[in-house]
Parts: sequence; C-alpha cells; structure tokens
Amino acid sequence: MTIRLLFLGSISIFLLGCDEPLQTTTSLPAIPVDNLMPEAFQVIQQGLADPDPQVRANAIEVVAATKQIALMPKVQRLLRDEVIPVKFLAILAVGDLQYTLAKSEVQSVADGLKDENENVRIAAAYAMTKFGHPEYLTVFRNAIASEDQTVRANAALLLGKSGNKDLLGLLYWALQRKDSSDKVRFNAVEAVAILGDEKILPKLWAIVYSGYADDRIVGIQAMGALGTPQAKDVLITKLDDEVLEVRLAAAEQLGKFGDPVAEPEVLEVFTKNLTAGLDKKDLERVKVLTALAIGQIRTDSLKRFLPQLLKDESKFVRVAAAKAVFQCAIRK
Repeated sequence: MTIRLLFLGSISIFLLGCDEPLQTTTSLPAIPVDNLMPEAFQVIQQGLADPDPQVRANAIEVVAATKQIALMPKVQRLLRDEVIPVKFLAILAVGDLQYTLAKSEVQSVADGLKDENENVRIAAAYAMTKFGHPEYLTVFRNAIASEDQTVRANAALLLGKSGNKDLLGLLYWALQRKDSSDKVRFNAVEAVAILGDEKILPKLWAIVYSGYADDRIVGIQAMGALGTPQAKDVLITKLDDEVLEVRLAAAEQLGKFGDPVAEPEVLEVFTKNLTAGLDKKDLERVKVLTALAIGQIRTDSLKRFLPQLLKDESKFVRVAAAKAVFQCAIRK
C-alpha cells in the first residue's frame, strides 16, 4: 500500500518534479539485482537525511514496505522530525516492523506525553497495537468520528492497516457520512479493500472508471489491495487506459498478483519512447510509476532498466528505483 498523507501541505508519496529521457533500448546489459543493493541502500540512507521532507517521507515508506531493518535507526531519528507527515510515517514504520528499540518513544506519544498533534498520536496508538497492546485500538478507532477531516482520513487509513475486520462498520459509516470529505472516502474505500470486503467492489468500480486520472489511480491501488480475481480482471482493462500514468499504476498492481501480464505496457515506456515530449513534472511522475511497476513485476527484461533509474537526476525517481531493487531482491 502506498500511503497518501492527508495533512495541510501534505506530501504526495512517490508522485512528484526531470527532463532527462529514459533510455529506449532493450539491449542494456543485465546486472544482477544483488549487485545493485549497495547503491539502493545508499539512496535510501541519503533519502532519510534529505533536507526535503518529501524525500524523507518516501524513503521511510521504502524502509517499511521492504523491511530494511538495518535502516531503522535512521528512521527512529525521524520520530522527532519537525514535519508532521514525516513523523507520522516514521511512527508507522516502527509499528509495522515492530522495531522494539523505538517502542518506549512511540508509547510516550501514544499516551499523550510528548506530542499534542492528534494525527501523530493516532499513528502512535496504531504502532502500539502492532507491539501487542490492543487497548490502544480505541484511540484511532474513535478518531474516525473526528470533525477534523485530516484526522478522520488518517484514522480510516489506520483502521485498514490494523487488519481487524470488526472495524468495517466504522469505515462504512465514514463512507456514508455527508460531512466526510473526498480524502476521507478514498482512504475509507481503500481501507475496506485492504480488509478484504468484496462488497466495496461497486464503489471501487466507479472510482476506477472516473473521468479524473488521479482518481482512477486511487481506485486502481484499492483494487490491488482487494486482490480478488474480479479485481484483477478490472485492473487488466485499465492497461488500455488512455493515460500512461494510469496504465503504469495498473501494471504495478497486477504485478502484485504474481502475473507478468502487464510487462509489455511497462516495456513500451522504453521501446516506444513514450516519455518523449513530456514536461519535467510529468516525466518524473512516469519514471516513478515505471520504477514501482518494475518492482512488482520483476521480470528480467524490466529489471535491466533499474541501473539507469537508480542514477536518475531526480531524488524521487532514485528512491522509487531503490524500492524496486529491494523488492526484486526479496523475490528473485
């Protein structure tokens, strides 16, 4: 799951700003993934210390998603970050990886002893449940009723990540509330999908076929989280979407099914030079989504492009490529 943080001035994880085109040859030498690991590790290590909070947030997400425990001491330092979304993600990483060396620090936040920000506190409460303290569930369960839309949206995210299907009723409640913002509804829909409730499929269908490309990507991510055969069938239809970014998002999610059906769509980014003429922001976005798709599909024909993405001028592309390297190494 790619976490979308919903704070004022929020950080868009992996969807940001480079005008250097991708190499368009498939004759690049195949470099073993293990040989790329030191460079990928360095990219994330540097990202965790980057002055740009967006880069720090993306790097934390990579550490958590790929279980890079060796980098958790650096993530622990970000529990004191001045930027709330960065701190939020660092706390989630501590919980998801059950990093006991930071447990006491997180518990002090969950108990309200250190941080008054409610978003940070509910993240800490979630982390404590991952350490085997279910009594903290009440903190972020109750937050789903917050009048603060950011808190409510982040509570929906955490309810989904909890894995507790008994919480589905609260998520549907948030979906049906007229005072819930779009960001709350998107997070609630994805949370329901993560919890595996197939009754959410009609709502997902509507989002996947929205007239807005960014909404379609949100729906595609939720379809991937649902992970059912029917969800896979819908994702396959999005490989024909008119927007390249949507096709790449669908390719990434299909890769999670262990099916390389979307490999040709990703290869076309290189073989058909689909990035030609894109402006700086759109090119960076495509490169990031391409790297993330490679990390899930993991075929040899795609992995050969990781070295160039690791050396891209954009920090965001390099971080996404490092994530792909870690993912390919995990499942070789």
